[in-house]
Amino acid sequence: MAETTPPRGFLGKLMSLPNDNPKKTLFIAILLCLVCSILVSTAAVSLKPMQQSNKKNDIKKNILAVSGLSDEAGSLDELFSQFEVRLVDLDAGQYAVSDIDPVSYDQRKAASDPKMNVKLSGKEDIAGIGSRAKLVPVYLLKEGDTIKQVVLPLHGYGLWSTLYGFMSLEGDFNTIRGLRFYEHAETPGLGGEVDNPKWRQQWQGKKVFDENGNTEIRVIRGHVGPGTKDAEHKVDGLSGATLTSTGVTNLVQYWLGDHGFGPYLKNMRSELGK
Repeated sequence: MAETTPPRGFLGKLMSLPNDNPKKTLFIAILLCLVCSILVSTAAVSLKPMQQSNKKNDIKKNILAVSGLSDEAGSLDELFSQFEVRLVDLDAGQYAVSDIDPVSYDQRKAASDPKMNVKLSGKEDIAGIGSRAKLVPVYLLKEGDTIKQVVLPLHGYGLWSTLYGFMSLEGDFNTIRGLRFYEHAETPGLGGEVDNPKWRQQWQGKKVFDENGNTEIRVIRGHVGPGTKDAEHKVDGLSGATLTSTGVTNLVQYWLGDHGFGPYLKNMRSELGK
């Protein structure tokens, strides 16, 4: 009878143990976890460029949608090329003089960078964002030298999440062309109704500022009817989602107010003589 060669080394001895041996079971479990971690990490790294590209394309799609251009003929890049992207210095209310590429500029990253952000006090921070970037991109849709629309990025806290979106204003820098959120985690069927096309449509034609230049646009509780006072500044509330409705009011009033795009919009309106 041939003699059996005894297993050599730690791995050989471990694998020769019975399958129900705790040491062998623990080793196999750790090995599987390690292999799976390597596979997941490799996939994440290899797919990151694709994910970033998809994210940029999604932003472009939402900008086109909020400005009413998504149904026009042409590729995504062709349609988006109609926009001129500029950085605005919010404190100055003017276009920024900077070497930063406005197309690749990351507003979220800048908002968390102490060198590129502004910390907001409790009284200022009605949108619940903590800090904002000093420079923020705007997307100008022009016809010759005339600005037909300007698309502004907005964000602020709702009930469960920060809502990120865009608002498009007509060339008078007061009339809303559209509002659209592209990222949030509000409750489906309640706060999630910010995605409802019927609700979004209500924003079209509303006025941001009153005759004195005050930021008056808001979401109210209930319905905006023919007899509603100052109806041109008001949008129906979201049924069962009071806190999300309040959050939307706060974020649009912040970003269109004195600490957001307000100074820029005021300067642009002054150039039009309004």
